[in-house]
Amino acid sequence: MLERLLGFAMVLTRISAFFMLLPVFGWRTIPVRVKIAATVFMAIFFSVITPRATESNKTSLLQIVLLLANEATYGLALGLVVVVVFSVVKFSGRIVERQMGLLMAQIMDPLTNERTQPLGSLLEMIFIILFLSANGHHLFLLIISRSYEAFPAGSIPTISVLASGVVAAGSTMFLAGLRLAAPMLAAFLLLIVVLAVLARVVPEMNILFISLPLRVGLGLLMAAMFLPFIKGFVAEFAEWMGKLLPL
Repeated sequence: MLERLLGFAMVLTRISAFFMLLPVFGWRTIPVRVKIAATVFMAIFFSVITPRATESNKTSLLQIVLLLANEATYGLALGLVVVVVFSVVKFSGRIVERQMGLLMAQIMDPLTNERTQPLGSLLEMIFIILFLSANGHHLFLLIISRSYEAFPAGSIPTISVLASGVVAAGSTMFLAGLRLAAPMLAAFLLLIVVLAVLARVVPEMNILFISLPLRVGLGLLMAAMFLPFIKGFVAEFAEWMGKLLPL
């Protein structure tokens, strides 16, 4: 009986830490009771079907605490990797907002109750809708299942492996965000060149006054053209998870 309780506690700890950071599931708008019920249900399911790497009758109290801490560390590392890669679209939106001059424009995000920029939040919400419509939430369950296949309850990869996964996810976020925003940055560069030519040809023209609406309009136009590429990123997201997660 004690062995089953320890196995359930380890599974519950890893899943709770993972879903605490997970996008969509970790939103503050979702009731806490729903989060707890879903986490406990998944912990019961995975504790039944997954093997355990330790025996409770051979484990002291200090070892139990360390096992639970290891499970929490592993779950947090998995969740952090998913969050970082999930932020690629929002990061690219931030880059475009800076070029549009809307970096100081902030709104209250109804999902997280935090202040955020409007364009980045809009692109992120569109990505989330496409992600859920493609049954992307099943990917989260697949990540948990694969984590127990690679490291059963009671075993955990080394800190260096977890840290390398998080660092690789951060590098992927910056590279992918710049890649998604590259066409928009090229358009803004072309606009700057055109305005510079106009400033030389027509010196009496107020370039600053003219550039502000042009930058905002160009940013909105490029964002509308950017939307079809978000759907392609949904498929890349699953591929990146398989490469970056420490499984």
